[in-house]
Amino acid sequence: MKTFRSHIRAATLTLAAAGLFASQAIAVPAIEPSADEPIVLAASDCYAIGQQVAAQNGGTLAKASQATRGGQQVCVIVVLVPGKEGQRPRRSEIVVPLN
Repeated sequence: MKTFRSHIRAATLTLAAAGLFASQAIAVPAIEPSADEPIVLAASDCYAIGQQVAAQNGGTLAKASQATRGGQQVCVIVVLVPGKEGQRPRRSEIVVPLN
């Protein structure tokens, strides 16, 4: 009886491993991406734009994200500008078109 169970266990493990390998083979893309297609890194572009906007306003960058407003791609930049006379910083939200 023990040998029958061990054979069943070995067969089950073998089938599970074969299924895992088959699923990985299917997951491989059939078409390789072309080098001619441009890669768009919008998040890093918005971050770079946010750093420039923060420097221009004399504050620190709190958040930079990409959004679509009016059908146009924009960067929504949140800058924390230091308050006057020791007050807490002001939160300033600036929308800049993504070029």
